[in-house]
Amino acid sequence: MRFGFTLPNNLGIEDPHQVIEVAVQCERLGFDSVWVAHHVFNIGYVRERLGDRPYDDALTILTWAASRTERVELGTSVLVLPYLHPATLAKQLATLDRLSGGRLVVGVGVGSLPEENAALGVTYDRRGPLTDEFLAVMVELWTAADPQFDGEFYRFSGLKASPRPVQRPHPPVVVGGNRPPALRRAGRWQGWHPMLLPPDSMASRLPTIDAELAAQGRDRSDGYRVHACLDLALWPEPRDRPPRAPMHGTADQLLTMIDRYRAVGVTDLVLSGMASDPAAIPDMLERFAVEVMAKAR
Repeated sequence: MRFGFTLPNNLGIEDPHQVIEVAVQCERLGFDSVWVAHHVFNIGYVRERLGDRPYDDALTILTWAASRTERVELGTSVLVLPYLHPATLAKQLATLDRLSGGRLVVGVGVGSLPEENAALGVTYDRRGPLTDEFLAVMVELWTAADPQFDGEFYRFSGLKASPRPVQRPHPPVVVGGNRPPALRRAGRWQGWHPMLLPPDSMASRLPTIDAELAAQGRDRSDGYRVHACLDLALWPEPRDRPPRAPMHGTADQLLTMIDRYRAVGVTDLVLSGMASDPAAIPDMLERFAVEVMAKAR
């Protein structure tokens, strides 16, 4: 089992350097990866949570974290692709992969805020097909000597694209979401990155991914990544959580839950501290590393 932590770029922290220090701490404590969340506007449930407090840009924070670390993987949890452009993003991600020495993991999703789509001029009910095309465009730009594309949303030819990522053919792509279209999409890439699903719910959805993998002559034994993404401050029994608890549940409870995830095929546990006081995150990480992670490897 590998362990990651989502940096608090989305928790309204006024000084972004404090967000970066969490990445430094994660590497020091032995975490395998650090991740960033992505939205463009404080709108919908993001506005309800933050008001006008900072939600720092995902790739800027991840690039700065890359410069302060040497070992941890650097992931996006997740980039909402319909809010972006594939040519610009392909260049940004390839550059980050090069700067970090090939440590990038590209988590992607279609988004779940219709009002944010509307503000950005993106049709909400076409975000799935757009995302599929977006991913195909990025791979074309990352891998083809003379990239060209002729799709519903994107068309180009007669150009050169650079740079290429360090990782070949490209950084691993892991797909967020838990509904059938997202599961089928996840089976076409290198991993699944759903949010806040208990082990039984993950187990019930994995056959859809397995069927998609089998259709391509693949299976999960070839390095396919299955991520469980959970809020450590709410885990495992949020209704009984004391206010601002640094880490809910005893170490034994957490270890039992990790065993349940491992049994259904989870390869990576990506934690966050969304429900905690941001100031409590360093202590929460220290506790988890010593009391749980060291025993769960």
